[in-house]
Amino acid sequence: MPPVQAPPSQQLPAVQKLRVRFAKRGRLRFSSHRDFQRAFERAVRRAELPVAFSHGFSPHPKISYAGAAPTGAASEAEYLEISLTHERDAEEVRAALDEALPPGLDVLEVVVAGPGALADRLEASEWLIALPGVDPAAATAALAEFLGREEILVERMTKRGLRSFDCRSAVLRLTVAHEPAPVAVCAILQVVLRHGTPAVRPDDVLAGLLAVAALPVTGPALLTRLAQGPLIAATGTVDDPLARDRDATQATATGQAGPHQTHSAEGDAAAPSVP
Repeated sequence: MPPVQAPPSQQLPAVQKLRVRFAKRGRLRFSSHRDFQRAFERAVRRAELPVAFSHGFSPHPKISYAGAAPTGAASEAEYLEISLTHERDAEEVRAALDEALPPGLDVLEVVVAGPGALADRLEASEWLIALPGVDPAAATAALAEFLGREEILVERMTKRGLRSFDCRSAVLRLTVAHEPAPVAVCAILQVVLRHGTPAVRPDDVLAGLLAVAALPVTGPALLTRLAQGPLIAATGTVDDPLARDRDATQATATGQAGPHQTHSAEGDAAAPSVP
């Protein structure tokens, strides 16, 4: 008689939750969210992490993903949470996961989760939109036309069919950025988008821009997310969603919380250039 499998109720409980920031770079920008899920679960097994599982008849690893970038977009600010049945050092987990993932899916930071839900902190995103072949002066004029409108309707195919929605209201800041360009003639737009329902993506902003201005876009746009996190609406900036977790860890270790910095939508010397 084959051995009887232990019931799911005997799964070890989760004792630690970690929050992971990772990047999609280079050709791995074309990996879908489901592709990354499979790759990450394999990386967890290779790193021999004691991941916790859900209960029930079909247990699955307790890994939750928040605010995934669309397929084809690069990102420096993707986030997930993973629950473990034994405590592990956050930096050791980061190194082990990064080694187990292919180059281009890079684990940038791992922190011990503090109080509060990570998904609730992801209120806005900052993006770079590179438009090869577009003169920056022409882009500046098109942006002025876009920002002068109160509403700009665009259409996108969704799971429920073709949907029309306003892309203008989600745009908190839209400028021509001073970033290194991938080609000689290239306009790079920098945009801060408020998260909402329906979610407005940078390609929606580009569609709205083309709808109101004669912008000579001849090739595919290159999209790169620089940041996502809490929104500081007064300044149009995106804060660091892991800052509270670092502060909580530091407060536990030293009894004194450390300050954190806000990611400015005006540009950052440490921000990566468009690949």
